[in-house]
Amino acid sequence: MQTDASLTYHKNVLLVPVVTICIIWFIYWLEIRFGYNFNKYGIFPRSFKGLRGIFLSPFIHSDVSHLFNNSAPLFALMASLFYFYKELAFKILFVGTILTGFLCWSFARDSYHIGASGVIYLLFSFIFFSGIIRKHFRLIAMSLVVIFLYGSMIWFILPTEDRISWEGHLSGFLIGLLFSILLRKKGIVKEQYQFSETEFDLLFDENGNFSPSKVEEETQEKDKK
Repeated sequence: MQTDASLTYHKNVLLVPVVTICIIWFIYWLEIRFGYNFNKYGIFPRSFKGLRGIFLSPFIHSDVSHLFNNSAPLFALMASLFYFYKELAFKILFVGTILTGFLCWSFARDSYHIGASGVIYLLFSFIFFSGIIRKHFRLIAMSLVVIFLYGSMIWFILPTEDRISWEGHLSGFLIGLLFSILLRKKGIVKEQYQFSETEFDLLFDENGNFSPSKVEEETQEKDKK
């Protein structure tokens, strides 16, 4: 029977990504419905007012295409984070997002940087490098899936187009890599299995040699007791 903690964990795998995506879409709907423009609440580097964008920019998108392109990978990567790293997921998501935004704020071009792309690169980088560093077969498999689905993302950490915030992408990528190193011994680890000894195992000695006499010895000891 599953415990309350286990049920909460399984709910978070889908609930947190779904709620996050819904909030992002709702904010964009508000912009369209009431004619708002929230771009000014994005990250504006090296300005005091621009610091608010560290917390607000992931929820702000320029158009439907920008929003749609971010929604699918954000959902998949957030679900993966909460599935594999239930104990670290919220810490990685919140602290990582703040550090990503602050790094972008510290060196990016003088422009408003908006969108959840920095968070996507944070999660992409963390999941990928964690799978390699931890040498866990399920994480390695997940890393290969991430490469297959989002491998082309690596190019967007470079200044390819003026309209793309490659600084935000690079910031998320570097913070994700840093977290994968610092947290390599926390969260999910390689499982060590312990197997129960059966009567069949008693037919062999510690060197793996067939030894029926060992069964007799075990039986005699039990009789004495």
